[in-house]
Amino acid sequence: MDKKQVLARIEACGVVSIARVEDASQLIPTVEALKKGGVDVFEVTMSVPGAIDVIRDIVKALAPDVLIGAGTVLDGETARAALLAGAEFIVTPALKPEVIAVGRRYGNVVTAGALTPSEILAAWEAGSDVVKVFPARSMGPEYIRDVRAPLPQIPLMPTGGVNVDNAADYIKAGAVALGMTALLDKKLMAERKFDQITDNARRLRDLIDNARARS
Repeated sequence: MDKKQVLARIEACGVVSIARVEDASQLIPTVEALKKGGVDVFEVTMSVPGAIDVIRDIVKALAPDVLIGAGTVLDGETARAALLAGAEFIVTPALKPEVIAVGRRYGNVVTAGALTPSEILAAWEAGSDVVKVFPARSMGPEYIRDVRAPLPQIPLMPTGGVNVDNAADYIKAGAVALGMTALLDKKLMAERKFDQITDNARRLRDLIDNARARS
């Protein structure tokens, strides 16, 4: 899948569901459940035990029906390993030029983390395709609107503290997509309540679609 297709798919979904779990045994059925609810873009963070193998397993089982990326990538070597395992995009919590360089070398989407306007612009100019505004919790939706006023050309993905209650506000403020851990509810996963996970995903997609329609 080329970069334009990946970016279009992330924007169409409106959310990157982030897997930051200690036990990856229920990730495949959870990802399937979220896909049923309309969320088909996922980020496996490098803090997940055996993350590279987890990415490879999910890609083998569910791609191309789902789009899998690697998150919390802090160096070029890890970025390369994740891409070779099948990740279609790379997310880093900070501006890491070597991670962006690897993504560009392989023609993959990179989302670098930044917070201040200066950092956001620096990430964009360094080659980040989407800038992850992190941690968004401390700033709120209006901050996204404020940043986009002078920098409307930069696609922003607020992450950290984004949930069902504030998702619509971030979309109305101009976020291209939302980075969220909330959809991978560890309790529901442990109890294998996949129908409820699907319902939560469907509710979020409805909120995003409605917010976009009103923007």
